[in-house]
Amino acid sequence: MAGGEVYFEFIQVGQQMRVSAIDADTGTEVVVVTPLVATRTQMQQLALAKLKRKLADSGAADAPSQPRPPSGKFA
Repeated sequence: MAGGEVYFEFIQVGQQMRVSAIDADTGTEVVVVTPLVATRTQMQQLALAKLKRKLADSGAADAPSQPRPPSGKFA
């Protein structure tokens, strides 16, 4: 994510806002649910912090972008 783009998606669900943050380089996505009274900036900051943490934990922040092999079992 070093200097990369992050896409945000906002979807209102009842009295809450579902915010997705997607790292453009790796395709890694996180979702947070916030109250509607939070500002858009607060929502983005929360989602971005979660995304950065996920990338740091997985080591994906430093890894080059490569397609991942499909997981699971195939019949």
